[in-house]
Amino acid sequence: MDSLTPTQAASKGFSRSAFYRAIADGEYERIARGIYVETDGPAADWNMVEAATRRVDATICLISALSLHDLTDEIPAALDVAIPRGTRIPAGQGNITWHSFDRPSFTLGRQPITIPGASQQIGLYSAERSIVDAFRLRDKVGYETARDALKEWLRRGGKPAELIEMAAQIPRAKAPILHALEVLT
Repeated sequence: MDSLTPTQAASKGFSRSAFYRAIADGEYERIARGIYVETDGPAADWNMVEAATRRVDATICLISALSLHDLTDEIPAALDVAIPRGTRIPAGQGNITWHSFDRPSFTLGRQPITIPGASQQIGLYSAERSIVDAFRLRDKVGYETARDALKEWLRRGGKPAELIEMAAQIPRAKAPILHALEVLT
């Protein structure tokens, strides 16, 4: 299942009026302003689909990424999505919290994943990058969430050297990671 916007419909062979007729006939369902999916398509996370449709470089981060890596029991209140600092934050209706991350370090630990139930891809930060960001932004995420994610990651066999290497490349991250590792190990 791919999302479709009225602009993309023309490239798929739909005229605008034919596309809107297909919507009126129930072939497509609106999931957000200007974004449609096939009605009989498989179930997918519409927030991920909306984020990926609105921004090609959208990357799942913070609590949402920790949750996808099974490093936290916390249920994200909204889908946390990072975009490069200085770019426009998209307007949307979805339950998405947009975060602006520093451009030089934006792609560190970023890997594309296929959205479950869809053929679209969205970025996801690695477990190491997600932990580093949780410590760096502990005022937003909470120190306990960051600490618990680090403990779980270490329990699973995570290598502290890899975490420190990642933290060294991201501003304001190395000191809190070193302190937490010192306390936990």
